[in-house]
Amino acid sequence: MRSGDRLVLDAARRSGPWPLVLAFTATAAAAAELALPYLIGRTIDGQDRTSWLTAAVGAVAVIMVCESLSVWTRGVSGAAAAARMRGALMRRVLGVGPGMTRRFGQGDLVTRAGLNAEELGGAPDAAVSVITLLVPTVGGLVALTLIDPRLTLTLAAGLVAIMFVLRAFMRASGEIAAAYQETQGEIATRLVDALAGARTIAAAGTEEREVRRVLTPLPTLRTHGLALWRATAGAGVRAGIMVPVLEVAVLAMGGFLLASRQITVGDLYAAARYAVLGAALSGALGFVARLARARAAADRVAEVMDEREAETGAATLPPGDGTVEFRAVTAGGLEVGDLVLPGGSVTAVVGRSGAGKSALAALAGRLTDPDRGTVSLDGVNLRELSPSALRQAVAYAFERPVLLGETVEEAIEFGRAPAGAAEGAARAARADGFLSRLPQGFLTPLERAPMSGGERQRVGLARAFAQGGRFLVLDDATSGLDTLTEQQVGEALTGELGGRTRLVVTHRAATAARADRVIWLDGGRVRGHAPHASLWKDPGYRAVFEHAGVAS
Repeated sequence: MRSGDRLVLDAARRSGPWPLVLAFTATAAAAAELALPYLIGRTIDGQDRTSWLTAAVGAVAVIMVCESLSVWTRGVSGAAAAARMRGALMRRVLGVGPGMTRRFGQGDLVTRAGLNAEELGGAPDAAVSVITLLVPTVGGLVALTLIDPRLTLTLAAGLVAIMFVLRAFMRASGEIAAAYQETQGEIATRLVDALAGARTIAAAGTEEREVRRVLTPLPTLRTHGLALWRATAGAGVRAGIMVPVLEVAVLAMGGFLLASRQITVGDLYAAARYAVLGAALSGALGFVARLARARAAADRVAEVMDEREAETGAATLPPGDGTVEFRAVTAGGLEVGDLVLPGGSVTAVVGRSGAGKSALAALAGRLTDPDRGTVSLDGVNLRELSPSALRQAVAYAFERPVLLGETVEEAIEFGRAPAGAAEGAARAARADGFLSRLPQGFLTPLERAPMSGGERQRVGLARAFAQGGRFLVLDDATSGLDTLTEQQVGEALTGELGGRTRLVVTHRAATAARADRVIWLDGGRVRGHAPHASLWKDPGYRAVFEHAGVAS
């Protein structure tokens, strides 16, 4: 069974009582529809017409109530299933972490978590609706058999043809829907990329070119959309033709039987109605189309859900000073080998663009795992640590921090920082000055706290400082600071934050000079691991900073 089909079944199982409610209301409506022709027939032929007519009116009332409940239940069921699927999808995306976006574009992930999850959420009620449509079909066949088996054979021949039409449509629409959804994801990815670079695009004056780039797949989307429309229209015409054909055929056979006095006029009326009910399977086209789109969407969602989260252990950290050890570590194109970051030390990581600095930082805090070798903290392999123990011990700051929370204070204390830690951490990050001038200080809502790139970096640094722990990783987190502020933050790193092991990715020679040791990366390899002053004697090392345009 495909992963997507398993996901559809899982969505049905986790949809709570709503599919059962829908099945009950749809079955009750179908039963009332099956009874209605008989009741009307008896009204025509019977002696006690008032009783039969009253029963017929009651059947109509049951149909109306059940149809109304079915419409409401479909909406509730679809919304609930889509919400659960989005929740599961977001947990998996965030659980896998940065590795997820290396395979899927951000816009594509948004499409899968939005449109595709919603389409998948409609799978349970679409499947139930298709199944319940079999009730009037089977009931019609049984009722016609009770009137005369020859009428049943006439209807059955047409139903076989309808089944072939639905089967072919299911296959064709599923393939087209998958291509359509794939193109939607491509457009969304291009749009998200364009929005992320909106300032660059505006500065370069390339808006029109970027619009064309984003919308390049639009003709392909239109082609798939038209193909889906044609498939639906073609199948609808073929299935729709069968209903009057079947009705005429059953009426012709019924007329022959009536002429030979083998059935009554009421039987003939009932047979005509049962022919229409028996052909109700042709009305499954819309639900089949929804089911086909849901299966295609399920395949796309399953690709994300199949991504494996990093394996975690249950170990906790023993008392220690935060010593970090790399042993025979390789990851992708990066070869680290053996390195030790002594507890409480400051280690700078330098190198040209693409040398592997961010990859090393990600390995150190287990944002990613090595292909070979181990990374340990105070003697414990990071793979064996529980998630809570790992995140209590390691804090991160990034070049472009994303601030989360309702207020500035929440953004700084976000995660595992103790309450009340925001102001002290902001002072260490030299962010308290501009934050105190905000309308409500640290309680200012984030949307009312406009910040420059350097100010956001300082808030990101404050968040990392506030989280405590033994090991602090700064991945180019001071690149947007002016020289004076960077020097002040550097002094905090080596003074106020003493006691933690610190790994600082930097392009600045002054930052490297303040570190205890420097890891010099070149072409994905460790070319040197020594104090800045020792490495500075190498022209190749000095060229790293000359290339970055930063004076020593």
